[in-house]
Amino acid sequence: MARAAQAAAIVALLALMLLCLAWELWLAPLRPGGSWLALKALPLALPLAGVLKGKRYTYQWSSLLILVYLAEGATRAWSDHGLSRNLALAETALSLGFFAAAVCYARLSRAR
Repeated sequence: MARAAQAAAIVALLALMLLCLAWELWLAPLRPGGSWLALKALPLALPLAGVLKGKRYTYQWSSLLILVYLAEGATRAWSDHGLSRNLALAETALSLGFFAAAVCYARLSRAR
């Protein structure tokens, strides 16, 4: 069960990183030609090594980091229109997916 949670967290984190980059560079940037807002994908790279290695502490603190992306996705889903709204909904779903998988992995991997 812990391996499934780890795999789900890895997939959600990588997909969220790709979504953030594609959204702000090609799909629906704030300015034509891309936006500096693509740098929002950088903080997601910080927990990547620990998540891949299955470090419990990384899962714990990254579950707090991901809430920023959940808040951004919810805010932009409420305020944006068209493709940007759909991308915001995807960001919200991926953030929730990572959060659930990270919390699940952290609980399942704790010392007994």
